[in-house]
Amino acid sequence: MEEQQDKTTISNSTSFALAAKVKDYFQLIKFTLSFMVVFSTVVSYLLAPNVTFNLLSVLLLFVAGMLITGSANAINQAMEKDTDAMMKRTAKRPVASGRMSVSEAHTFAMIAGILGGFILWSVFNISSALLGIASLFLYGYVYTPLKKVNSVAVLVGALPGALPCLIGWVAATGEINPVAVIHTNHGDYTNAGGWILFAIQFLWQFPHFWAIAWVAHQDYSKAGFKLLPSDKGPTKFTAIQTIMYSTLMIPVGVLPYYYHISGAISLWILLACNLWMVFVSVLLYIKMDVKSARKVMFSSYFYLMIVFLSLLADKAH
Repeated sequence: MEEQQDKTTISNSTSFALAAKVKDYFQLIKFTLSFMVVFSTVVSYLLAPNVTFNLLSVLLLFVAGMLITGSANAINQAMEKDTDAMMKRTAKRPVASGRMSVSEAHTFAMIAGILGGFILWSVFNISSALLGIASLFLYGYVYTPLKKVNSVAVLVGALPGALPCLIGWVAATGEINPVAVIHTNHGDYTNAGGWILFAIQFLWQFPHFWAIAWVAHQDYSKAGFKLLPSDKGPTKFTAIQTIMYSTLMIPVGVLPYYYHISGAISLWILLACNLWMVFVSVLLYIKMDVKSARKVMFSSYFYLMIVFLSLLADKAH
């Protein structure tokens, strides 16, 4: 009887340990953030004029995207172990808390990055694989250390942050050149779509990141991160920059319709979303408080989902 109880206890302990380790890896890859990034990759792939929905292709692209994004996030956490430990919102991350070693995080990052790149290369094309590895390198080894040097890190980080859109499009077309022609059964189309989607997500990141940096300013300052455009912290200058980039999103939002990527319905949805982002950014400038910054932050989360789903639902081809 006692032997059976011991076996049950050991089995339960093993199950709990395995569950805890899985939870740590979910935190290591920042699953929710990674899912958002890969979501834009898959939608951009499906928006290409030469693509029709294929479940296996979508699943493989999703897995490859999660592996590459997860790899970049693992590198980020391994390199920021000490600074993460200093901040309340990140102190419980697996590497920062000591539950996972830096070498384990780096090993995972290397395996996941290689595997993700291999899937893109073998299933889709070499161009998408190279873009994936480039985005991983930029995020992990350029943006991450630059965060402590200068606020230009946000600009640098916006590049790998927007590359998933281009990766998805190039995975479908095999072509990076924006002026190239895509031949389909329904006619010939421009390859500019991938770069347009890249531009939408690139500009979106500035109000998004600055709103987060505004809300978490004290934590970021304690860790030595320089993510706001002003050295003096949350200022009118930061709010003006947020308004400026939100405003730039308006003309870029017209381009999917102009280049026949999507129809008129999504054009009006994008216009409404972009005007809303300008509106909440202006409120931030007027009120200059954390509550208004949170409104910009949460609006930006919904913005990306609404914009990309409306473009896909209203795909022109």
